[in-house]
Amino acid sequence: MRLLIKIAPSILSADFGCLDRELRSVETADYIHFDVMDGVFVPNISFGMPILKCVRKLTKLPLDVHLMIEKPIRYVLEFADLGADIITVHAESDEQREILKAIEDVKNAGKRCGISIKPATPVSVLEEYLELVDMILVMTVEPGFGGQKFIAEMADKIRCVRKLVDERGLKCEIEVDGGINSHTAEICVESGADVLVAGSSVFGEEYRDRAILELRRSGL
Repeated sequence: MRLLIKIAPSILSADFGCLDRELRSVETADYIHFDVMDGVFVPNISFGMPILKCVRKLTKLPLDVHLMIEKPIRYVLEFADLGADIITVHAESDEQREILKAIEDVKNAGKRCGISIKPATPVSVLEEYLELVDMILVMTVEPGFGGQKFIAEMADKIRCVRKLVDERGLKCEIEVDGGINSHTAEICVESGADVLVAGSSVFGEEYRDRAILELRRSGL
C-alpha cells in the first residue's frame, strides 16, 4: 500500500469557459493531467499545444501530459518546450524503436517521461521501457473519452506492474487513469498505484479541495 498518494486532476473534465478559476480550485493537487487526443490513435480529439501554453501560465503545478496520439516522437519536444513537466507516450502508438527515441528526446529535454498501456495490452510490453521511464500509466478504461466506468480487471494489471517495479528496485511512479472515484481509488492504491488521475470525481464536485483530500486518503 502506498502512503503518499498523488492526485492529478484531469482538465478534460474542467470548464474551459473559466479555466483560470478551475485551475485555482485544484491547487492542492500534485499534478495537472493534460490529455492530448488526435482522433486517430483514439476516437476523439481534445486539445493540444496552444492550450498547454495557456495552462502553463495559469498554474505552477507540474503538467502531466498524456499523449494519446500516433507517432508521438513528432511532437514531444514541442510539448516539452511549452512547459510540460511529464510527457507520457503510449507503447502502442508507434514501433518500439520510435518510442525509445521519443523517450530519449523527452529525457534529453530535461523532462520526466512516462509510458502508458491500454487495458488490452499485456504488461510484458513494458519490459523494454521500465529502466528508462519515470512513470508507468496503466489505463483503467479504454483511452479516448472521460466519464467511463473503471474496468475491475485492471487491478490485477496494476499489481503486476507494481511487482515488476519493486522487484527491479525502480523509482518510477505507477499512475492510473480511468473511472477513478473514492471507491475505485482505494482498489487502485491497494493494488500498488502511486498517482490517481481523476476527472469528474474532482471537477464534478463543488468543493474540489475536499474531493482531492478524499481521494488522497484512499492510501491511508
